[in-house]
Amino acid sequence: MYYYGYGLDLGYLAIVFVSLVLGGLTQAYINRSYRRWSQVSATAGATGEEVARRMLDSEGASAVGITLVPGHLTDYYDPRDNNLHLSEENRSGGSVASVAVACHEAGHAIQTARGYLPYRLRSALVPVVNFAQQTWVIVLVVGVALRLAGLTQLAVILFAFSVLFQLVTLPVEIDASRRAVAYLKGAGTVIDERGARQVLTAAALTYVAAALVSVMQLLYLLSRMNRNDDEES
Repeated sequence: MYYYGYGLDLGYLAIVFVSLVLGGLTQAYINRSYRRWSQVSATAGATGEEVARRMLDSEGASAVGITLVPGHLTDYYDPRDNNLHLSEENRSGGSVASVAVACHEAGHAIQTARGYLPYRLRSALVPVVNFAQQTWVIVLVVGVALRLAGLTQLAVILFAFSVLFQLVTLPVEIDASRRAVAYLKGAGTVIDERGARQVLTAAALTYVAAALVSVMQLLYLLSRMNRNDDEES
């Protein structure tokens, strides 16, 4: 039978359960860490934007701009417009958490400026992954409905690109945090280096959890595909 995770499948339900638990735990940890260190001020009264600006200038990325983005913890760097997009709390705030997050995003800009290989690889995968994420489920459902093994295999291949993207994202995020902590430590900007590390580690765990769940789901799909092939032969 071509279920591939649909219907009453205990293996797939276990993955869903693990996904919900990991997602809830990591989100709770990042919220707690951010809330704690957002109440601890950085030295010299500098804001996240000001410290990130200094970091960019010192690392040869002066052309990068800094703009405001709505929302809570919605911060990101966009290589298309070469801007750090910082939420109000991290752009104008002067806490350990605000400075750490802003400098993490500055780390991504520096990766771009210096041609950091994993970042370049992740950027190259973006159009492929966008297509894969929008189509793999549709292809899978059609393959299951029509009992076409070729389509189900194609769906798994498309999903594998998403998993690859998440795996490549891990060193990119870890390196950006490493650059942020190294700069803050060298510049003497943050009172508590441990706090900056905790905030950035909590954020990184969300990527680790997402990658782990995706790998589990890919292994599950591969095992179901192989099981169905064995049943047919």
